[in-house]
Amino acid sequence: MQEFSKLTLGEQIALMAKKYPDDNMIAYTDRDYKRTWSEFNEECETIAKGFLALGLNKGDHISIWATNVPAWLLTFFGSAKMGGVLITVNTSYKIFELEYQLRQSDTNALVLIDGYKGTSYIEIINKLCPMLAASEPGKLDCPSLPYLKTIIYAGEEMCPAGMVDWKALYSLAQKVPYEDYSVIRDSCTCDEVVNIQYTSGTTGFPKGVMLTHYNILNNGMTIGDGMKFTHNDRLCITVPFFHCFGMVLALMACITHATSFVPIDIFNPKKVMDALISEKCTAVHGVPTMFIAMLEHPDFDTYDFSLMRTGIMAGSPCPVKTMQDVSTKMNMNEIVIVFGQTESSPGCTMTTTNETIEHRCSTVGRAFPGVECKIVDPATGKELPPGQVGEFCARGYNIMKGYYKMPEATALAIDKEGWLHFGDLAVMDEDGYFKVTGRLKDMIIRGGENIYPKELEECLYHHPKVKDVQVIGVPSKKYGEESCACIIVKEGEALTEDEVRQYYKENVAFFKIPRYYWFMDEFPMTASGKVQKVVLREQAVEKFSLQAANSIETA
Repeated sequence: MQEFSKLTLGEQIALMAKKYPDDNMIAYTDRDYKRTWSEFNEECETIAKGFLALGLNKGDHISIWATNVPAWLLTFFGSAKMGGVLITVNTSYKIFELEYQLRQSDTNALVLIDGYKGTSYIEIINKLCPMLAASEPGKLDCPSLPYLKTIIYAGEEMCPAGMVDWKALYSLAQKVPYEDYSVIRDSCTCDEVVNIQYTSGTTGFPKGVMLTHYNILNNGMTIGDGMKFTHNDRLCITVPFFHCFGMVLALMACITHATSFVPIDIFNPKKVMDALISEKCTAVHGVPTMFIAMLEHPDFDTYDFSLMRTGIMAGSPCPVKTMQDVSTKMNMNEIVIVFGQTESSPGCTMTTTNETIEHRCSTVGRAFPGVECKIVDPATGKELPPGQVGEFCARGYNIMKGYYKMPEATALAIDKEGWLHFGDLAVMDEDGYFKVTGRLKDMIIRGGENIYPKELEECLYHHPKVKDVQVIGVPSKKYGEESCACIIVKEGEALTEDEVRQYYKENVAFFKIPRYYWFMDEFPMTASGKVQKVVLREQAVEKFSLQAANSIETA
């Protein structure tokens, strides 16, 4: 039976630093940043004191808007050591999404880099807070974001006006006596919230999932156990830190097993394969599209993957063939799958290295230790026996504390008996292995990114030429799913696909922009007047000739 840790993240890092002080913990391949366990622990304490010197207090909310750069890691663990709550921001967010999240999360400080994929974070934050440039650093007064006082710049250029330079944290830290800092650090407990992750749930706009030290540290421990991680393993992290995939399945699995890691700032198949070889990695995580990109790279056959052993494919439905190809062609014959959602920290079920290739390729495994899983009839809530398809539910130590400032939404997600209802349709066999067969909810998962149709529909409803819109998920060989916007144009108006695509491009993150556009006169409706999205999806598969993608078998 697994022993559950009651350490905080800060205590866990300190423990590993004590056990393996001079051993490598982190190594980047594209910048001069390598740290031993003791060096990283000390640097996190410096950043924690720097945050305190800025006037941040235990319990304050610190948002991080960055790719997988060293400052992301230092912000996360530095915040954890001084009792802060890390708010993870999707790197693809645009102004509308960022403003909502900063406001809803009551963010006190925002750490950011220059930008990502052509989006300037500096321009966006200055547009949101036009008074920033004239403000004294650390004393922002933005009426629309009343809690936000400090913007910390961790980019590559000269620090913009009104912001605190990341490098200044190192000197500011000297102003805080170690004794004062240690009192705050030692007051932190494992049951306190350490991270809020935003996810599109069943209704409305994204919700802040409150996760504790206990939630994510123990989830990561189980995941590392399932891969048989040791101090001799080396994980290449290709997935974003801001997702539970990167944070828990990767970082938490590593720090609980003293496993060193090689972060990739922004995914590139050749860069990842180069890192696997040069850094002698034994494991790599990725969503199916990442593994497909490596397998299909023209230079793939020139790489020697003989040191590879394990890793995780997750984030969206995993094609059975891709799992088999990765297992054989990349020597990852112990690759596993983890299934869950952000609200469950995220893992609930997992295949392990001990299981057959059939189980590891065609199921999502069995329940975690300390986690109960069941299949229920969506209509009655009654538990179903093995072999019957129903809604997947889970209960245990890993379930979130709730949605931040959304008690009603929390009550809808977690029932009175403590069961989290996933909205996923699944089936369990006689041996306790689960297979996901579909979703009750109409949330779209595109290459590991959650897309909520209502958000895209609400956005397009503001377009002056649009009468009605329904956004549905359609199958994709590359991403698992893509979104399709079904649009009814106002009478007398003309609207093109390019116009709609440009409108979305200006208002939402790139991964949310629909791949397909279907202009129609009416939607299929039920007798009670509800749009039949299932019928729309079936029709879209025919219209866009997606039958092949629709037939791909997934776990």
